[in-house]
Amino acid sequence: MTDQLLSSRRRFLGGAALALGSAGSLAWSESNAPQKEEKIHAYEYWAHRGDIRLYMYRKLVGPATSGHSTKPILFLTHGSSVSSRPTFDLTVPGHGEYSVMDVFARYGYDVWTMDFEGYGHSSPSHGNSNIADGVADLQAATPVIWKQTGQQNFFLYGESAGALRAGSFAMAEPARVKRLVLTALSYTGKGSRTLEKRAQNDAYYRTHNTRLRDRAMIESIFTRDQPGTSDPAVGVAMANEELKFGDHAPTGTYLDMTTKLPILHPEKLPMPVQVIHGQYDHSATLEDLTDFFLKLPSADRQFIIMAGAAHLPSMGRNRAQFWHVMHAFLDMPPRRDLAALGEMK
Repeated sequence: MTDQLLSSRRRFLGGAALALGSAGSLAWSESNAPQKEEKIHAYEYWAHRGDIRLYMYRKLVGPATSGHSTKPILFLTHGSSVSSRPTFDLTVPGHGEYSVMDVFARYGYDVWTMDFEGYGHSSPSHGNSNIADGVADLQAATPVIWKQTGQQNFFLYGESAGALRAGSFAMAEPARVKRLVLTALSYTGKGSRTLEKRAQNDAYYRTHNTRLRDRAMIESIFTRDQPGTSDPAVGVAMANEELKFGDHAPTGTYLDMTTKLPILHPEKLPMPVQVIHGQYDHSATLEDLTDFFLKLPSADRQFIIMAGAAHLPSMGRNRAQFWHVMHAFLDMPPRRDLAALGEMK
């Protein structure tokens, strides 16, 4: 490693430590959520990839106007084990707000998500619903968004395997993605305790298109890295909703994450990118994600370490911090260059 790269890494890690301290100083409160009282409307749509039907779901404040939307579009992509609505529109009675869709609808976004092939309401998978299939699913979804909103590009968010799906779509369709947010990202997989353990089952993933995804597995998402970072009621509520679709999930993203990394190539992501990493998330090391971050070409980029968070910061006890940092990034004022303003001599 060159002295220049080492120096760059040291400067970055120093800034990352400051980010961790800053995130830790934010007081968690339900008051951090947007407090508008307007009614949130929900809509369902279907996209098609060949004979595969792909379920899409949308929420926004106020009724939708077909073919026209002045609100910014935010598209959310789910991970390996749980479909879209239990991930992004979860209700946990008596335990506060957990619907990412409702929170960002109140912030003023037109929020969309979808079930990838083999998940939730979408068609059973013809294969194993791998990352490449997920990109094709997102490509099939974009005409639906365009038809319903009149907008051809959008903000894109992905978490865990959804980060790989979202990032891969952004590499393939960069003009579609205004800003990209990646949470619980795996880059090369080097040093990942989660992926090392998962790789022990590669032989099974290679020969089976689905894997067991029962209640214990779903609830373990919130305890495997650092118990206590999430309310136990969240895993219970998520399992209750997800198991309505059965106790198996596709193997494709698991196999890709243990045999094909790196799937994302940061130099091919020209748009502004935010990387959010939970302090206790064992799916990737800080060093690996630093390498990814430093290779991003846009100067408009952020690396956020979420203090007190594990694999899914959006569902943890400190989720208000997640809402805050993601919304601040998406709502970034446009850059003003001195040269463009005629102020530079």
